[in-house]
Amino acid sequence: MKYHIVTYGCQMNVHESEKIAGLLRGVGYTEEAPVEEADIVVFNTCCIRENAENHAFGNIGALKKLKRRKKGLLIAVGGCMAQEAGKAALLVKKFPFIDIVFGTHNVAELPALIARKKQEKKVVSLLEDRAETEDGAQAFRTSYPNAWVNITYGCNNFCTYCIVPYVRGREKSRAADRILEEAEALVAAGYKEITLLGQNVNSYRDNDTDFPALLDRVASIPGKFRLRFMTSHPKDFSERLVAVMKKHDKICNLLHLPAQSGSSRILSLMNRRYTREQYLADVALFKKEIPDGEITTDLIVGFPTETEADFEETLSLVREADFSSAFTFIYSPRTGTKAATMDGQIPEEVSKERIARLIEQVNENTRRKSEKYVGKTIEILCEDYDAKKGLYLGREPLGRMGYFKSDKHCVGEFVNLKVTRANGVSLYGDLV
Repeated sequence: MKYHIVTYGCQMNVHESEKIAGLLRGVGYTEEAPVEEADIVVFNTCCIRENAENHAFGNIGALKKLKRRKKGLLIAVGGCMAQEAGKAALLVKKFPFIDIVFGTHNVAELPALIARKKQEKKVVSLLEDRAETEDGAQAFRTSYPNAWVNITYGCNNFCTYCIVPYVRGREKSRAADRILEEAEALVAAGYKEITLLGQNVNSYRDNDTDFPALLDRVASIPGKFRLRFMTSHPKDFSERLVAVMKKHDKICNLLHLPAQSGSSRILSLMNRRYTREQYLADVALFKKEIPDGEITTDLIVGFPTETEADFEETLSLVREADFSSAFTFIYSPRTGTKAATMDGQIPEEVSKERIARLIEQVNENTRRKSEKYVGKTIEILCEDYDAKKGLYLGREPLGRMGYFKSDKHCVGEFVNLKVTRANGVSLYGDLV
């Protein structure tokens, strides 16, 4: 039997899909295949932004004809969208050919749901909130030489635009010893880069072990590998975290620190619990202690009541913080969040005009920083081979992707690349 998994959203969802693949393989599904050849199609959805939700609806609907033609095909929908209040019922009503619906807390129950469905004609679902922080799923990892490791699940911050606490639940930290065991096993298995994942890694705590202490323990594992983490909430950023980053060469000097806005007024409406000035103080601390480090961020435009002056403060924040790159988004109202009911919703045409200007400013930073790589030799962790381009590719410690030719198979190896040209966030060069 074959499976096909469709993943939407962030790296946490990518890793969750690896766990889903592990569960499917544990009950007899032997390989991933194109959707037309699959015996089960699993949608691991995201509802953080409207676009991801719309894509999921479109892709699920596209399977109606295949489901009718292929008897025995199972269609399962999980992830954030399935967990969102009222969405499971809407999914089943809109797409009655769905067989299984499962929530973010019930990934480990997918094999049992498959078994139930084979005995029942009606759709089977499970959307229960589970208290445990371990889902019991053995991931079938597909991102070698990179590996993702959850350290927390859920979120306690309740930013007014964000639905994560409602669909992922309150924050729960995994046991530090379990995390360390998983990381040690990954290094022993030959993985060369580990990324610690959480909605807010900075608020991690297991008894007396906070995030800086956990990061220190993982970075102390013997062997050559890189260590990254995401995401850091600025309100919990600390000098101790910077000190641990500075202590270990294995920790990449790239900090993802979502600002969301450059306006203190908008940040207050977002319930971010820091000001522009506090954010810039965090940036200054990081750059003082780690001068060769870089910062990436997330930025939202068009939040309710955002004025042109507020937006200009976001533009100036990009220049002042000197971000290496940024993920930029137009505010997307999410039903159930406080911001969705706020007065002063921004017209779409205004948001589109603003994000175009923001992207232009971010790209200017990115191009300028990439050009500084030209002529330098950098270390690349080769991650993949692009058959269309005939080039290997991989990232350097500060996150830029390097492309190069090689006569030998390089995936999983550290190589030295002399950069000959830059194009946006991409670097091109020759092996040294």
